[in-house]
Amino acid sequence: MANLLATKPLNILMSEVQETGEHCLKRALGPLNLVTLGIGAIIGAGIFVITGQAAAQFAGPAIILSFVMAGTACALAGLCYSEFASMIPIAGSAYTYSYATLGELVAWIIGWDLILEYAFGAATVAVGWSGHLRAFCRDLGINLPAIPRSDFTVFGLPMHLKYDYIGFLIIAVITTILVIGIKESANFTTTIVFLKVAVVCVFIALATAFLWKHNWQPNHWHPFIPPNTGERGQYGWSGVLRGAGVVFFAYIGFDAVSTAAQEAKNPKRDMPIGILVSLVICTVLYILVSGLLTRIVPYAQLNVPDPVVVGMRATGHPWATILVEVGALLGLATVMLVMLLGQSRVFYSMSRDGLLWPWASKIHSRFRTPYLSSIVVGFFVAILATLIPLNVLDEMTSVGTLLAFMLVSAGVWVMRRTHPEAPRPFKTPLVPLIPILSILASGTLIVSLSYWTQLRLIVWLIIGLVIYFTYGRKHSKVQALNSAGTPQPKPEPTMAD
Repeated sequence: MANLLATKPLNILMSEVQETGEHCLKRALGPLNLVTLGIGAIIGAGIFVITGQAAAQFAGPAIILSFVMAGTACALAGLCYSEFASMIPIAGSAYTYSYATLGELVAWIIGWDLILEYAFGAATVAVGWSGHLRAFCRDLGINLPAIPRSDFTVFGLPMHLKYDYIGFLIIAVITTILVIGIKESANFTTTIVFLKVAVVCVFIALATAFLWKHNWQPNHWHPFIPPNTGERGQYGWSGVLRGAGVVFFAYIGFDAVSTAAQEAKNPKRDMPIGILVSLVICTVLYILVSGLLTRIVPYAQLNVPDPVVVGMRATGHPWATILVEVGALLGLATVMLVMLLGQSRVFYSMSRDGLLWPWASKIHSRFRTPYLSSIVVGFFVAILATLIPLNVLDEMTSVGTLLAFMLVSAGVWVMRRTHPEAPRPFKTPLVPLIPILSILASGTLIVSLSYWTQLRLIVWLIIGLVIYFTYGRKHSKVQALNSAGTPQPKPEPTMAD
């Protein structure tokens, strides 16, 4: 059992930080790139799709409170991520942090779990992108070919599959951009982030002007918290909590900044900036948009693929609806890019540690990107986007992320006790209070999700453990060190404060 909890020594991690050459990732990202990567990942399906659906199905106008709850949970986790990202600026995010603090088995679980966040998250957004493109084309009088569908039975139960070819194609395009290079990907993201934030600000400005002109009428905030229907999670305070668990998907992405740590020019300074600044900006925008949207449109009418477009139409500015639709398409594209970037970097780190197959850590000699990992992940995500329904994908993404947040928060607490002398350019305040609150907040949101989602998480983790015990453990470099009788080295003297 002790070998399963073997940690990766800090001095080995720090030596990887210093590696250079054509077989290493290229350091090309500054603080602006990192902030826009975070905003690019966060502002997408959550604000353009999930907001309206969560209000209509679970929380009503109190979706504002759901965003506050989810934002608070993310802020607590963001403080913990920032300490680790500045302390261990290596690709791999929560996987790497867990390996250094909680041991190899936990690191594998979190690495496997991150697939739910990044891969399933990208697939979720691809499905949303496909729906928005179809709606946009219909508004322009263009009808795209219908999505093929197959009907069949499993154990006598009727089933069907939809083959979303548009979702497949957009993932293929994004994967190509990622293979070409990290700087090109970041520049693409930065440009589009400014455009989609401008679109969100246009909605906020027009909705506010509309309410101001009409003496803040209509007012669809009554009742602000609709009475519970008698079923858990259907309005009332349980609905607000369920809404928080669902709209949590809207915040997913700020932690993807940490996966680019090994490609940042000055990660010790810039990683906390990228994580926390992007989170604050997006939280403010989410609260404003959800509040204005439910104020001018009855929440029951927001259970549509494009709720912000519905809100824009209510303001009486037809031209702006086209702008919002274009902004949504651009915004969702950057989310997919950052999610796929994060997943390929996690695979890269796991492969370098011997826990995944060697091809996942191969670096392209010209582009300096983990190209095979990007291609394989892109193909897998494209298949998910083609076959799996949106409601299954988004809750699986949320539950995977929440589990990652819990383990990273626990890791900060453990690291403070096991390596108190290690330099921390950014320190999480009030340890252990902040990590404990983060664990409790994320755990509460996991419980608020559906029982089927929780069951799928357990099944997914079991599959991952089978892969670990049949391949990962046998090829682990840390396990090889332990088997050879080599003691895990202590941190170098330069690590001291």
